[in-house]
Amino acid sequence: MTVHLVVGGYPAGRRAGHDMDTVRLRLLGHLADAGVAATVANDFTDLERWLAVSTVLVSYTAGPYPDGPQLEALDRWLAAGGRWFALHGSAGGRAAPLSPSSRRRRMVRTGHHDTLGVFFLNHPPIRRFRVDLTPGAAGSDRHAERLLRGVPDGFEVDDELYLLEVLGADTSVLLQTELPDDVTPDGFGFAVPEDRSVLPDGRSRALATLRLVPRSDGDPTAEPGGVAYVALGHCHNPSSNSQPFVDASVAADGTTPLTFTGAWDAAGFDQLLRNGIAWALGRP
Repeated sequence: MTVHLVVGGYPAGRRAGHDMDTVRLRLLGHLADAGVAATVANDFTDLERWLAVSTVLVSYTAGPYPDGPQLEALDRWLAAGGRWFALHGSAGGRAAPLSPSSRRRRMVRTGHHDTLGVFFLNHPPIRRFRVDLTPGAAGSDRHAERLLRGVPDGFEVDDELYLLEVLGADTSVLLQTELPDDVTPDGFGFAVPEDRSVLPDGRSRALATLRLVPRSDGDPTAEPGGVAYVALGHCHNPSSNSQPFVDASVAADGTTPLTFTGAWDAAGFDQLLRNGIAWALGRP
């Protein structure tokens, strides 16, 4: 069984504000612990070639996203039973200026967001927040149960709190955090013409989701493909830091730590990583 791992920024070879080397090593360590072989790429170039020999796709990106023939191959692969475990910036992608003369940008929704089940809008400065199990999610089905097994009912992290639009009725929310109002300072990050990240309860935001993909062969006994996404996981070092400041809940004076590993040091996030890999591998 082979896993294809995509970790990288945009443009090619850039860190894009993240410590990609630390993330790559951590994920390869988890895959080694799971006893599986891995191929590694920096983006989704020639994705169809790697999916042909892989049963699992794991991604952590800041800019690269599957498009065109890559996305077509990914959708076919998922419908044939493949599983994608996506992290953090995998829900991002392309940004466009608000106008030809504007320096502000907004995120652009593309086809891979529909495949993923979520669309990244923006995030406030790095802050401390609580990660909670979505009520009823753990017992909703065996896939959600496997992804949440051993994860604390609630744990705190210092991280980028992603504001995500959940797409489609087939995408279920597994983890969330309470944030009734967008606390992003004016002008920070990307422009959000309309905040579509508030969940139906009016006060929470999604942090992890699951989307199962029915089999294209119509076999009701075959395991479905699927996409599990976890928004947590910002990580930077002195050479990749691009955070102008952080929330006072992380540093009282707002100074950004030059080295930041955030959720990667939290036991709850570590359990999510192990669970996500085990689920993608089809292990009970």
